[in-house]
Amino acid sequence: MMILSRSVALISLFLLPLLTFSFSVDNPTDRRVLVLLDDLSLKSSHSIFFNTLKSRGFDLDFKLAEDPKLALQRYGQYLYDGLIIFAPSTERLGGSLDSKSIADFVDSGRDLILSADTSASDLIRGIATECGVDFDEDSSAMVIDHTSFSASDVDGDHTLIAADDLVKSDVILGKAKIEAPVLFRGVAHSLNPTNNLVLKVLSASPSAYSANPSSKLSSPPQLTGSAISLVSVMQARNNARVVISGSLQLFSDRLIRSGVQKAGSPNQYEKSGNEQFVTELSKWVFHERGHLKAGSLVHHRVGETDEPAIYRIKDDLEFSVEIYEWSGKSWEPYVANDVQVQFYMMSPYVLKTLSTDKKGLFHTSFKVPDVYGVFQFKVEYEKLGYTTLSLSKQIPVRPYRHNEYERFIPTAYPYYGACFTTMAGFFVFSFVYLYHK
Repeated sequence: MMILSRSVALISLFLLPLLTFSFSVDNPTDRRVLVLLDDLSLKSSHSIFFNTLKSRGFDLDFKLAEDPKLALQRYGQYLYDGLIIFAPSTERLGGSLDSKSIADFVDSGRDLILSADTSASDLIRGIATECGVDFDEDSSAMVIDHTSFSASDVDGDHTLIAADDLVKSDVILGKAKIEAPVLFRGVAHSLNPTNNLVLKVLSASPSAYSANPSSKLSSPPQLTGSAISLVSVMQARNNARVVISGSLQLFSDRLIRSGVQKAGSPNQYEKSGNEQFVTELSKWVFHERGHLKAGSLVHHRVGETDEPAIYRIKDDLEFSVEIYEWSGKSWEPYVANDVQVQFYMMSPYVLKTLSTDKKGLFHTSFKVPDVYGVFQFKVEYEKLGYTTLSLSKQIPVRPYRHNEYERFIPTAYPYYGACFTTMAGFFVFSFVYLYHK
């Protein structure tokens, strides 16, 4: 019996690393997601959002945020590839989780959805700050808008916002336009100006401001107008993606099913744009869209197929790279006209825009510059919503050898002519001088 137990433990130890690496480049959506909740009742009150994830093949593991057995890693390997934190009031996470472990989780290339509300704790605010987002310091403040509020705001405090200022990106929010306004009730946040990786996805209108709705304003609010972000995203340099929302209700069944009419607008919608918004946003954050992969860089001389170990100055060469985009189910050829290659040494000597055959192959040809040294082929592709591609390959460039120069250089013909003319003149002068009487 003891031998059997040891065998099972040994097999588990070897299989664990295989199980923990659920995310793969070849199948980005085959992933396991940890969902941390303040209360397990959120499973039913936000069931529509969770069911959309399950229907797309995600394995959701629901845990209470203060569960003492919480862990993101085991034996140095991550157990999850995505993390959803719907626990805004939690002061301290259970187990081995804290703000640092979550930052390390994102630094490892994994994805995060973080939602807050008026009860947002210092822990949640700290995690958001690490991602380049600052929530309003006033814990009692909410987003108020006396112009762009929902006509169904029965409380009359105009905190139920009907927002329609969405980022113009088909990659992040899908190609289908979100017609109905998105209902939002929560806290405002602003973007850290020193962080150029964070982006507003859902912005407040110019008439919005952040304040306590139950008290009169004694001083001008710190956050006003379009500087207020309702939902923001960040794509880290390692292509990890983060969504930060100031409203937990944004994902709730109640607001998803709710009809919406923006104050002052004649348009009425039977259903808000929340479901489409959170669904499309979740596709982006979990790499179901905008996820690129590239093959190796290929280069060779014109007329050849083998890649040389060294180029000579003024060689004509051909360059190509394959780029594909994950469609959610399979890899499709990526089509764009803004992919560029640099032939680089200290600075780019050649910068060429690549042509595409619309089957995933990007190619170009150019002449090696008349400078020798160690160069690099560099493809650095950054586009809103897409994963960043950074590829490089090093290649030396040599000058002409002594036996590779032209025997007679056309530009030197005048000098050649002057030389032979001098010789002929000297011969004529000598003949005349020696034989004249």
